[in-house]
Amino acid sequence: MPSTRQPLTPAVLAELRRPRKYPAVSVLLPTHRREPDNAQDPVRLRNLLEEAKEAVHNDPEVSRTDRIDVIGQLDQALAEVDLVHSEEGLAIFAAPGEHHIWSLGRPVPARVLLAQTFLTRNLVAAYSANQPYWVLALDSRVATLWSGGRQHTPVPVSDEVSAAFPLRRPEADFDPERQERIGDQPSTFSDEATHRFLREIGEAVGAVQAAARRPLYVVGEMEALAALDEAGPMLAEAVARVARGGLAEGPGEALGRAVRDADRARDEAAVAAVLADLNRARGRKSFAGGVDEVWQSVSEGRVGLVAIEDGYRTTVRDNGEHLVPAGPDERGARDDIVDEIAEQALDTGARVRFVPDDALADVGRIAAVLRY
Repeated sequence: MPSTRQPLTPAVLAELRRPRKYPAVSVLLPTHRREPDNAQDPVRLRNLLEEAKEAVHNDPEVSRTDRIDVIGQLDQALAEVDLVHSEEGLAIFAAPGEHHIWSLGRPVPARVLLAQTFLTRNLVAAYSANQPYWVLALDSRVATLWSGGRQHTPVPVSDEVSAAFPLRRPEADFDPERQERIGDQPSTFSDEATHRFLREIGEAVGAVQAAARRPLYVVGEMEALAALDEAGPMLAEAVARVARGGLAEGPGEALGRAVRDADRARDEAAVAAVLADLNRARGRKSFAGGVDEVWQSVSEGRVGLVAIEDGYRTTVRDNGEHLVPAGPDERGARDDIVDEIAEQALDTGARVRFVPDDALADVGRIAAVLRY
C-alpha cells in the first residue's frame, strides 16, 4: 500500500485513476495542521469511514466476499493513517484487494463515494498546486534523490519511483594509500572513478525524469557541483545548484531549506510568465475569466493554460446553461469544482498553474488562455 509519503507522480495518478472492480470507495476528509482545530479530525475520520462501510454493507451490487474485503481494507487504512502530521486534506481509497492513503496540501470536501474509479480530482489539483521538484543530494560516495514541493518537505524517493537510489559508489573505487600519499580527501571530484560515478548518477536521474519530469535541484559540495558538466546533460541542465555539503543523506528538512530560495525564485518567475501569458491572451481575445467561462472552455477542450489562485474555492451548481453560486447543502452543489477544472484541463493537455491569492482578483480568481 502506498504511504502518505510516497511522492505523487503522473504514473501514480494514472494508476489511481484506472477503473477498479466495484466498489472503488473514496473517502475525503478536510484535516487541520494545528491544535485545537485538529482535535476533532480522528472523530470525523472514524465517522466518515463508518459511513463508507455502511454504504458498502448495504449496497446490493457488492458481493459478500468483496464486502468483507473492502470493509477490511478501510479498517486497515484507519489503523495506518497518521493524523499527527496532518496537512489540509486526507484521501483514502479502497477497493477489493487494495487501499491507499494520501495526505494533501489542499483542502478537500468531506465526501464518501462508491464508484468504479477513485475520486482523484483532489489529488490531481494538489499535485499541480504543489509544484513538485526533485532534489539530488550527493557527495563523492553517495547520491540520494528526494521528492519535494512548495507544500511538502522533501522525502526520499521510493522504489516505485526509482530503485536506483540511494546510489553508492563502490568502495573499491577509493585508494586509501593514494589519498594518504598525495593528500586526496574522500570528497575530491577530480579522478576518473568519481567522474564515472557522476555519469552513473546522471543516467539514473535521466530515467526518473523520463517517467516524471520536474525541475531538478542539485545539492552538494562545490567540487561536486563543478564536476556536473561532465556527468551528462541531465545534471548539467539542473535548474539550480546549491553549494551545501553534508546533506547527501538528508535530512529532508535541511534539503528543503537549502533549495528554498532557488525554488522561490523559480516559482516567482513562473508566476510572472503565466500572468504575462494571460495579459497577451486578453489582447488576442483568447481569454476566459471566472469559474463559469473557464469551466465551459475546459469542457470544450479549448484551453491551453489555466491559472488558479492558491486559496480559491467555490461551490456552484449547473443550472443547465451556466455554473451559478450555490450553498453547500443545495441540491446539485459541486464544492470541488476548482479541482474538477484542474483535473479536466490536464486531461485535455492544458497546463495548470496555481498563483498567489489576489493575483487574479479582477477576473474572478481563475482564468484561462484559449487555444482558439
